[in-house]
Amino acid sequence: MKLLLTASGFTNQSIAQALLDLAGLPTEKIKLVFIPTAANIEEGDKGWLVEDLLNFKKQGYGSIDIVDIASVPKEEWQPLLEMSNVICFGGGSQQYLAKVLNESGVGESLSELLKTRVYVGISAGSMVAGRFASPEGLKLVYPSEQIPDKIEQPLGFVDHIFIPHLNSEHFPYARKEKIESLKKSVKYPIYALDDSSALKIDGDKVEVITEGEYLKI
Repeated sequence: MKLLLTASGFTNQSIAQALLDLAGLPTEKIKLVFIPTAANIEEGDKGWLVEDLLNFKKQGYGSIDIVDIASVPKEEWQPLLEMSNVICFGGGSQQYLAKVLNESGVGESLSELLKTRVYVGISAGSMVAGRFASPEGLKLVYPSEQIPDKIEQPLGFVDHIFIPHLNSEHFPYARKEKIESLKKSVKYPIYALDDSSALKIDGDKVEVITEGEYLKI
């Protein structure tokens, strides 16, 4: 399985090139479908979502499609995912996204689709690809988010916990000391990445792509 897990999308060319490496295709052959579902319940300005899409547009991909998997049935989202060679899940609420993935059937379909496609995650979209920390751990790093006492099951494609927005001014608790404290209650490795970094995963090979800072704990 091939995955590119980012904290904030394609913020630099190192991350953009990592996708081309995983896809094994030139830029103009990339057919990307973007799934903004995680942002459905986020309040306030969505400028960051627009920025994510603009960064994709700047790459010059062959096509960029958009589908909200919470709004359409399987007979509508399935063909769109099948026509793509890159499936990207955007940022927002990781708990809401995991819930929709489980209830819609998309999560189940991805296991087959990703045999021949690349999974790209942005923030919440990256978090759901692996494992979640405990509810207490998530609340420790992201206290402003509504984290239920019983969290949703993530996709579990990789056995690590992804923590986005390391040292971001918008997430003041995503700091080394808070993230290190998570390790006491989890059995999986933790990758904490800033907005200039990504994880490039090809089978068992995991590589950090960064023009900024990251932690592996």
